[in-house]
Amino acid sequence: MAVDYSGADGNSYTDNLIGTLLAIFGNVLVSISLSVQKYSHVTLAGTKDPRAFYRTKTWWCGLVLTCLGEGANFLSYAFAPLALVAPLNAVSVLTSSILGLIFLREKSKPKEFAKRYGLSFLGCVLTIGGTYLFVTFGPNSHEKLNAENIVRHIVGWPVLLYLLLEIITFSLLLYFYKQRSANYLVVILLLVALLGSVTVITVKAVSGMLVLSVEGTMQLDYPIFYVMFVCMVATVVFQARFLSQACKLYDSSLIAGVNYILSTSVSIVAGAIFYLEFNHEDVLHICMFLLGTAACFLGVFLITKNRKRTKTFEPYVTMDMANGVPTIHDKGLVVQPEYNGSFSYGALVNNDGVAPATLPVNQKQAAVTARSAAASHRPADQKKED
Repeated sequence: MAVDYSGADGNSYTDNLIGTLLAIFGNVLVSISLSVQKYSHVTLAGTKDPRAFYRTKTWWCGLVLTCLGEGANFLSYAFAPLALVAPLNAVSVLTSSILGLIFLREKSKPKEFAKRYGLSFLGCVLTIGGTYLFVTFGPNSHEKLNAENIVRHIVGWPVLLYLLLEIITFSLLLYFYKQRSANYLVVILLLVALLGSVTVITVKAVSGMLVLSVEGTMQLDYPIFYVMFVCMVATVVFQARFLSQACKLYDSSLIAGVNYILSTSVSIVAGAIFYLEFNHEDVLHICMFLLGTAACFLGVFLITKNRKRTKTFEPYVTMDMANGVPTIHDKGLVVQPEYNGSFSYGALVNNDGVAPATLPVNQKQAAVTARSAAASHRPADQKKED
């Protein structure tokens, strides 16, 4: 059976343009929705409003925008190749960075402004330039994904070999993560990326068959549609679980950057193997596409690199109870040592609004100190009487 490609006429260019615009529009909407919901939480926390967050209009507005954005992203897979849609997630990171400066008014100290936002600005430039390159030189051929074409792709030996290698790699990573406690960020996000490659393959198949069904060629009668749908839902759920575990261990900005790089790379490979998206492209277009993708990787990394910077050490002061000598500690430990006979103050900020606990006083040590002080003054008093 011949594959139905539309790369020879103008339909492929039109489909790619529709898919690209839908992906950009969807990612921008998702970023705006997250910012709106975050603004709702921050505003509600700063007031004495007893309402829950889901009872505010701004939160529901953000939820509606999220649904619209994810719907646009879902439809974009039906019109454009995976190699074009997957890297466009950088638009979401770019939009979130801009909204963080404008809408949410995230600021840093004046000394850190040039370095922090300078790198972010450079990352935005690289992301915009990279997006232009990979969209311009990306794959232009587009296959009409009906049920017969999807089944033919699945039973092909390149896809079977790819799925076998992916299952083996996923099993090994899962073994080291669960049994060897390898809680490294790269290990967790590689698990997410491998699941994500299956997700994008199934999303493209499901969305493509749904679009064909709406156009009049019914595809919902084929069992492969429901197989792909179940795989899509299952992989999304497991991705969310691994991402939530990663968020408990690492900073969200670092997760966003590394996850984008790994997931996009694996998705491009999956599209090239499963849907043969680069079969009709020349070497120049492939090299320029890879250059644009690499520029996006670097840009997203720079944007997320310094979004949040935590202090590794905060100076504190201790006062020895026996000698009464204050000591300033401006180097060394990350946190204060626990109480061991010395009084500490001015180190940790109490963010919960709870009054600091009163430190116990060693009565025996205080009594010994008082006796030693009295003994030191006694000879002087006897000399005065003589």
